[in-house]
Amino acid sequence: MVLAINKVDQVGRENPDIYEFYNLGLGDPIGVSAVHGHGTGDLLDACASYFPEEEEQEEEEDVAKVAVIGKPNVGKSSLINRVLGEERVIVSDVAGTTRDAVDSYFENEQGKFLFIDTAGMRRKSKVEERIERFSVLRAVMAIERADVCLIMIDATEGVTDQDTKVAGLAHDAGKACIIVVNKWDLVEKDGKTMDKMREEIRRDLAYMTYAPILFISALTGQRVPRLFELVQYVREQASMRITTGMLNSLLADATARVQPPSDKGRRLKIYYMTQTGIRPPHFICFCNEAKLFHFSYQRYLENQIRSTFGLEGTPIRMTIRQKGDKEE
Repeated sequence: MVLAINKVDQVGRENPDIYEFYNLGLGDPIGVSAVHGHGTGDLLDACASYFPEEEEQEEEEDVAKVAVIGKPNVGKSSLINRVLGEERVIVSDVAGTTRDAVDSYFENEQGKFLFIDTAGMRRKSKVEERIERFSVLRAVMAIERADVCLIMIDATEGVTDQDTKVAGLAHDAGKACIIVVNKWDLVEKDGKTMDKMREEIRRDLAYMTYAPILFISALTGQRVPRLFELVQYVREQASMRITTGMLNSLLADATARVQPPSDKGRRLKIYYMTQTGIRPPHFICFCNEAKLFHFSYQRYLENQIRSTFGLEGTPIRMTIRQKGDKEE
């Protein structure tokens, strides 16, 4: 307990009237002035002395941080509640019920998970309230914190414009991703329904062909347990390290199959490739002239890396450097 005596506006010599407050038996009184701010520093120091010493807690390496993202009313909170087995997050048919990012820890035989339920992200033109703009910002921050992003899509609507924008945020952030098609129990099905939906998703999210697709129902729990295994898998894929020797063996084989492009008599020569980072895997190719390294050939090498080493569920970053550039 800290005893603060307000309206002690005199600066300099201590006001003798403050001593009568010792009669309260509440410890040393601290004179402050709320109007002028006098004594507030001493008051804060006294309060802080009662705070418990902060223990340095390092984030556990084996906890998979999973951001659940998507447009409003797609079932993000329902999925979190299904995972936790309790009504931890408010669920409503009114879009935009979730305003903040909510962390929920969960552990099972598949591992340790921290699920981050985020506010649904709408088009910017519809984000009028200041609180909703803040919600979108919090959702973007949740993506940055996450190891894996679950991009939720409403099976009854298919991929919408907003879905592509939400998925693009996770892709641009270099996060491992899983496309989760929710409300699958509400879709009328025949033998080809799932294949058709998968083709539509691959077409509309063409920049995310690496992301696995899982069809679930947060309401009934259909295929929800499969999420845990898939989250751990794509997280491991995003953390994969490939030796320079293995990369250059792949590079030699790839350039032998498809000759590097040329322009006006000058042909691209790729000297070597090395990996410099993970989450997402980042590769650097050193060549004779960077402008000869056409985007299509870069995509070809990325596909060769994926076909050899997997890297399912994670984007790949590739940097091109020409002879004379310094390696970081």
